[in-house]
Amino acid sequence: MTSETRVAVVTGVSRRIGIGYAIARELLATGAKVLVQSWTPHDAEQPWGSDPAGMDGVLESLGGVGDRLHHVEADFADPAAPAWVMEQAVGRFGHVDVLVANHARSNRQSLAELTAAELDLSWAVNARASALLTQAFAAQHDDRRAGGRVILFTSGQHLAPMPDELPYAISKGAIQQMTLSLADALADRGITVNTVNPGPVDTGWAGPELARRVGRSLPAGRWGRPEEVARVVRWLASDEAAWITGQVINAEGGFRRWVP
Repeated sequence: MTSETRVAVVTGVSRRIGIGYAIARELLATGAKVLVQSWTPHDAEQPWGSDPAGMDGVLESLGGVGDRLHHVEADFADPAAPAWVMEQAVGRFGHVDVLVANHARSNRQSLAELTAAELDLSWAVNARASALLTQAFAAQHDDRRAGGRVILFTSGQHLAPMPDELPYAISKGAIQQMTLSLADALADRGITVNTVNPGPVDTGWAGPELARRVGRSLPAGRWGRPEEVARVVRWLASDEAAWITGQVINAEGGFRRWVP
């Protein structure tokens, strides 16, 4: 199967500075067709805010909606949203070969601040939606098409604590735990399942002090770049990675957690 015939779903594409955008651009550059999902109200409520150009600007800089690019807004707090997103991709392009579940809900809560509502919402968006997206992907996948790929995202919670972001850490840590089981469930169908831990990536969310500390904790003296993560995803989605499954890829530039 050539890259020109591949179809990918990439979630969490709403800011040109983001990882999801870089992944979508990288896959489009290989010739793939891509459906991108966004949920812009989440960005709007975060300190970093929405993309200044809005989703229209994001899509335009990806080449514009057309024969090779489609877009949907979907809130993964809704348990029906993952299956609906996959249905939209199949309806538009006929099939899906690659799922990249890059989306995330972020909210800072320490143990003292922890609420059941935020735990439930973070779990629903980050962990439950990733599992249900994988289920919906597998349900539509034609196993006669080689190259089925599921690529999930965690954030290193299996390597170090995040006590000030407990709902996020708990829900994203579940991705690392589900990877091997999902991979085993789909291995006999020729579908690989892997997870990327990109480490600290400069997507415009960190303040100056955190940016300095993280930079000192990376051997290169800088944060990772979205395009570097996108290249890892492109490889995992390619035929070259067909023998890799059930793995968490820690592509984080030798992050030393933390250098004072």
